Amino acid sequence: MNRIAANFLTRSFAPGETVALLLRRDNTTRPQQRIVTLEQLLAPRYLAWLGYENDNGANVYVSANPLHSGSRKRTKECVASVRHLYIDIDDDGDARLATLRASDQLPTPTAIVSTSPGKYQALWRVAGFDFEHQEEMLKRIAQAFGGDPACTDRNRVLRVPGFLNRKYSPAHSVAVEYPADATYTPADFRLDDAVCSSVLPLRGNARKSLTDKHSHSEDDWAWVCDQLAHGKDAAKLTHELATKRSDKGDAA
Repeated sequence: MNRIAANFLTRSFAPGETVALLLRRDNTTRPQQRIVTLEQLLAPRYLAWLGYENDNGANVYVSANPLHSGSRKRTKECVASVRHLYIDIDDDGDARLATLRASDQLPTPTAIVSTSPGKYQALWRVAGFDFEHQEEMLKRIAQAFGGDPACTDRNRVLRVPGFLNRKYSPAHSVAVEYPADATYTPADFRLDDAVCSSVLPLRGNARKSLTDKHSHSEDDWAWVCDQLAHGKDAAKLTHELATKRSDKGDAA
């Protein structure tokens, strides 16, 4: 049994909940999707089947939020409740992640998934968000910390740790760490319009020009980029940055 995947799924969903599982191959246009309960997904034979599919070229994803019982699709209307906030970081990953982890505008992520070298998905387990507030906050987090602005819908899927990312050759093992074991509420996320317009430039075509007035996080990001360029370790930089930012609170 894939213990890494099972641990991630157990942390992410409650017993009896329904989730969407997606298997996607680069050489096919139509992915396979399965709607299953958490217990079905955690069964050793099911995880073994996923491992077999992954070994034969399939990338393994799971829905970020639980679905209504009896759902047959993964549309927005099928999502039952908000379980996670998340951000996809594809560009300047180590610098952006270090800045995010040390920021006083966000709580400590409950999971950080390394999807491939220098690319990450950060997740926050949450309660008390409705769908409108969730998608608004997803957009704010992506805008503020340079995430992928396309990954801000509530029916988003996430890579499952413990499997291989088959988009690359050689394949990359998807890893995860759990910096916090908390469930956050809307009050824990302090991203207003001023912060979102001046923290970090966005990725790719979504990059925005920065204002003349730099925010703390923008200055932090520039410092981290410079330190990484000089060969400093990203994990050590995160600790140094958090120490410098004395206003950073501990996770709940």
